[in-house]
Amino acid sequence: MRLEPGDVACWVIKTSRPPEALAPGWQRAQTQALRRCVRRSYRLDLMAPGQRCLLWLSGRVDPGVHAVGVLTAEPDAEPAVEVGLHLLESPVERAELALLPDFASAEVMRMPAGSNPSYLTEAQLRPVLDRLDAAARRAAGWD
Repeated sequence: MRLEPGDVACWVIKTSRPPEALAPGWQRAQTQALRRCVRRSYRLDLMAPGQRCLLWLSGRVDPGVHAVGVLTAEPDAEPAVEVGLHLLESPVERAELALLPDFASAEVMRMPAGSNPSYLTEAQLRPVLDRLDAAARRAAGWD
């Protein structure tokens, strides 16, 4: 399926490395600027500063949503994208999200080894939003 701008409620940036390995010293409830590689595709033309994004940790240890934030720049020629991400006090666990019909259909669940960026629709993002407290939403720039 080819995405249209209205299909994307949130970009999903995946990593196999825990947040503290991506940015040494990154503490829970802190916001960090990161640069993440993305795969060259038409999706990069849909990405713009200010759009929501989240950091998804894949793998066997603590998979799920670990940080939420926004794109801070358009993808560059490398290609890579800059993001500002707020590290959650506790991750939103993949196992919990997998039980929810809206989220279970997300691309990150159907194709966990897919390349960056992935995405969530409004319906798929709702279960994540429901698990964020007001402080995390504000810090992420989601309010």
